[in-house]
Amino acid sequence: MREWRLLKVRTYNAFRNMAIDEAILRARIQNLVPNTLRLYRWKPSAVSIGKFQNIQNEVQLENCRKHGVDVVRRITGGGTVYHDAEGEITYSVVADKKDLEVENITEVYLKVYSGIAEALEILGLKSDFSPGSEKTCPNLTVEGKKISGSSQCHKKGVVLQHGTLLLDVDLEKMFTFLRVPWAKTCMEIVNVAKNKITSVKKELGREISIGEMENALAKGFEKALDIRLASSELTPYESELAEKL
Repeated sequence: MREWRLLKVRTYNAFRNMAIDEAILRARIQNLVPNTLRLYRWKPSAVSIGKFQNIQNEVQLENCRKHGVDVVRRITGGGTVYHDAEGEITYSVVADKKDLEVENITEVYLKVYSGIAEALEILGLKSDFSPGSEKTCPNLTVEGKKISGSSQCHKKGVVLQHGTLLLDVDLEKMFTFLRVPWAKTCMEIVNVAKNKITSVKKELGREISIGEMENALAKGFEKALDIRLASSELTPYESELAEKL
């Protein structure tokens, strides 16, 4: 059984979080580190925008400034995401694509999402893979509602896929910071979003601790990818590179 590195839950600001993911990707390309599953949170809350997005079209910048919400650009594609300091756990997988035994980008999504699906099943939730469309990245749904979204970056045979898992969700807060061109009011968006977005808490009908979710994710990825996770830390190279980034 192959061994991967597990970086257990740590909390950083948006800029550090994205820098760490990029540093791990660069280190993996150089074969300085093994395939890695990283789990993390955000403090303060943040909005991340995709590599190709126009920030003015996607983010309520004045609201973000007013409420102390960070705004950061990812090196991955995909759409704009609100990362709540309390209601989310974020994962990143950095791996050689050969080790994932996949043929295309959609298969990478499916393989990585299978780890989250197994984690949710441990908690008692059945989830489904949604392949997305030309405008949206693939995601994971429960009862047809999105519970996890992700985006990717591919470089030199290595993939970085990172994404959210919603433990709880406050849609009114979320759309205070995200700009939706067709909507005239925040509540107009919320009324649509409540039929499209859900959370672990809502589906389970109870609170879930970070520790319980972390354990479920570790077990889920081990089962789905047929790997053994070994808890570790960032290397000095990764830490120093992240600081520069």
